[in-house]
Amino acid sequence: MSEEITRVSSKSMDIEQADMEKLKSVFPQCFSEGKLDIDKLLNLCGEYIDNDFEKYKFEWKGKSDCYKIAGQRSLGTLRPCVEESVNFDNTNNIYIEGDNLEVLKLLQTSYYGKIKMIY
Repeated sequence: MSEEITRVSSKSMDIEQADMEKLKSVFPQCFSEGKLDIDKLLNLCGEYIDNDFEKYKFEWKGKSDCYKIAGQRSLGTLRPCVEESVNFDNTNNIYIEGDNLEVLKLLQTSYYGKIKMIY
């Protein structure tokens, strides 16, 4: 009597591929050569792309990587430096030193709607 062994993959689920399969089943006309044609999908949703190439754009190599980094969660912590601050207990001003993107992501949660100026 031979028992059949079921092998389980050591990899986690490919969520992106699963979502693409869902899109393919609902909007097959938006796929060409196995790839999603985002313009066709947007057109179906009433969003029409203006392909006017005479517009100015702010583009650079690595821009998509920057968006990926900006979207990652920050694990940092903001800590006050009382010794370097001027009148720390009585002022409404806070001096923060650090990587711009990292600090802005940390400020976003705690200080949303409370910041008057960043210099």
